[in-house]
Amino acid sequence: MAGNVTYTADGDVAVITIDNPPVNAFGFDVRRGVIEAMDRAEADSTVSSVVLTGGGRVFSGGADITEFGKTPREPSLPDVNTRCETMTKPVVAAIHGVAFGGGLEVSLSCHGRIASQDAKLALPEVKLGLIPGAGGTQRLPRLIGPEAALDVIVPGNPVGAQKALSVGLVDRIAGDDLLEDAKAFARELAAAPEKPSAVRDREDKLEAARRDPAAFDAHAADLTKKARGLDAPLACVRAVRLTLDTPFDAALAKERDIFIELMNGEQSKSQRHLFFAEREAGKVPGIGRDVKPRTVAKAAVIGAGTMGGGIAMSLVNGGIPVTILEMSQEALDRGMSVIRRNYDTSVKRGSISEEERDRRLGRLSTTTNYDDIGDADLVIEAVFEEMSVKKVVFGKLDEVMKPGAVLASNTSYLDVDEIAQMTKRPSDVLGMHFFSPANVMKLLEIVRGKETASDVVATALALGKRIGKVPVVVGVCHGFVGNRMLSSRSAENEDLLLEGASPADVDKAFLDFGFLMGPFAMGDLAGLDIGWRNRKSLGQTAVIADALCEEGRFGQKTGKGFYSYEDGPRDGKPDPWVNALIEEKAKELGVNRRNIDATEIVERTIYPMINEGARILEEGIALRPSDIDIVWINGYAFPVGKGGPMFWAEQAGLSHIVERLEYWHGKTGNSVFEPSALLRKAAKSGESLAEAMAAKGKVA
Repeated sequence: MAGNVTYTADGDVAVITIDNPPVNAFGFDVRRGVIEAMDRAEADSTVSSVVLTGGGRVFSGGADITEFGKTPREPSLPDVNTRCETMTKPVVAAIHGVAFGGGLEVSLSCHGRIASQDAKLALPEVKLGLIPGAGGTQRLPRLIGPEAALDVIVPGNPVGAQKALSVGLVDRIAGDDLLEDAKAFARELAAAPEKPSAVRDREDKLEAARRDPAAFDAHAADLTKKARGLDAPLACVRAVRLTLDTPFDAALAKERDIFIELMNGEQSKSQRHLFFAEREAGKVPGIGRDVKPRTVAKAAVIGAGTMGGGIAMSLVNGGIPVTILEMSQEALDRGMSVIRRNYDTSVKRGSISEEERDRRLGRLSTTTNYDDIGDADLVIEAVFEEMSVKKVVFGKLDEVMKPGAVLASNTSYLDVDEIAQMTKRPSDVLGMHFFSPANVMKLLEIVRGKETASDVVATALALGKRIGKVPVVVGVCHGFVGNRMLSSRSAENEDLLLEGASPADVDKAFLDFGFLMGPFAMGDLAGLDIGWRNRKSLGQTAVIADALCEEGRFGQKTGKGFYSYEDGPRDGKPDPWVNALIEEKAKELGVNRRNIDATEIVERTIYPMINEGARILEEGIALRPSDIDIVWINGYAFPVGKGGPMFWAEQAGLSHIVERLEYWHGKTGNSVFEPSALLRKAAKSGESLAEAMAAKGKVA
């Protein structure tokens, strides 16, 4: 066989093992090897059945994604599936670890499937902007029904072995020895009076949907209502629906056409970029495999407010016992009440069981005494965003925490190095910036101070992954990566209003770009009073926003902000009073208002953000452009289909962006428009930002 596939025989059962670590991807050599092995088993008269399994820890993680967009090499994955299902001898897939994407599609072409008790199965292609392209949209509906297939394909999330058994995705769950049980299953199929039918030939699961396609369409509409402007979820529905009225082979051809169309589209390119970017973000210079993270068996959180409670939930959700410290029992009781309510809501939604809720709550304890947290391996401070307050907390932590404990601040803006100087162990201090709500949002900005030890950064990275976050290491500056760029994006918002745009005009431009909300609707949601207090503390002003706050218009919480919420918080409407206020302020300032189109709005908000991202790269605050993309996708809801701000900028053309920045810098004099040196260099040379950084000796 090809070197990535092995063939052995146990009496009358041939065992074909995929051996392509780390995830047994179905690259060219694996595809060729499996077909050669099937041919060998077919030709061997002593073989009555076949078991297909994976070496190492998994069955298969799927197709080799590095081959996407390259010239196809035969045999293809559909060729492998055709060979499996046309075998005259029954083939059983023995699934352990994971069977994802193309790996699961191959198992669907087998005559039977048996899984280990901890196996996970998924068709996650939608997360790459694709549909299953090797028969998954046609075989899975025939195996479990079209609506159940949509439940697997559209969200693309893993299904556990027990769930897979209950819906018919696998036929059996193995005991302690998967391979032996798979061989026994294969022998049973071989000894049966009739050979089991190939999945492609099964029609019974399709009958109900064929009789009532409206029910299928309604289910599909419900699943895709949060598609966020992405093409792939809708394409998944289109492909699965082919099972209702299109013959199998014709539907396979159409499925492949849809797959190729998506693969060549901008959205899939963006989502594949993010797939690799997320993995690249975990690679930090100076932190190789030899740097071992510290053990985190117990944690503490300072503060039981919105952020502290959310961080505590994130930790206990990851199996880590947590003690929450507050200054008063009243604050603790209030915080714990919110946590219990959040978990109760999860139970009602069916996302966790009552038993799991109780286990998570059982990992939480509370105290008002710093001495009670001294034995924690990690403590995360989540108090008011004010340097003087944080310095007091870290001075106290330095007194009580055991040697080797990691001391983390959840600061959004402040200087982590200055905070660390309040301790005698600055090497143990770093920032761990969670995003609100912390128990939901995926991003974790890990802020590496100038004295932060490598194993402390490694600990934060490992912890982030353990609790289901997407960690990105950044450097110290005001606002780090995400909030610093957000400030640049927001710099022109008020000027746009004064010069002629309405809040609804700006927000619509953002929605059309792909954001879920525009900046003014988002401000109303978060509470305009938060920014107002922050501006006053810094001696800053915002003409329109300050005027709204002075009238008690804080957003959704007061029923009025940039919009009016008389019909409820989800139904904000443009308010003539606000438009009149804007016109009045413009007149006072001598601003002649004019029509402002969506193109100008994007250029004056998104382009400065990209420019600031380039400055962040120049300064080494972010290691690579793709890290910035991961920050904005996971922390600020940048449109997934655009791949993040830096990736999108390169697709849009860096020379164009530089030209428009120069134009607006000349028109306004605003420094946010002055193109950074890195952006100018990349635009002039035609290089990517990463290439331009590498040429300057930066990490890329």
